[in-house]
Amino acid sequence: MSELMSRITDKIAADPEKAKTVGAVFLFKLNGDDGGTWTVDMKENPGVREGEQGAADCTIEMSVDDWKGILANPGSAMGLYFQGKLKVAGNAMLATKLQQILA
Repeated sequence: MSELMSRITDKIAADPEKAKTVGAVFLFKLNGDDGGTWTVDMKENPGVREGEQGAADCTIEMSVDDWKGILANPGSAMGLYFQGKLKVAGNAMLATKLQQILA
């Protein structure tokens, strides 16, 4: 698993029931060096899987550097969104629930 997704992986593994309360599947598309695509399932079988694994409820796209910034400061996501650096497709309200997991 990519180091970029290790924080979400660890948080889900530590409390899969909390992840299930989010009740969504996210597709992360991280652009740049060491970027890639990951599916984060917070529904039936919580976990992070490499690649696009079925239909996502919410797709999140940004640069690797911006993702690292969010990991360091989860509250920075809204600023990146309004700057156009973080793109959200599908149910955008679900993206706000990620702070429950990252915090």
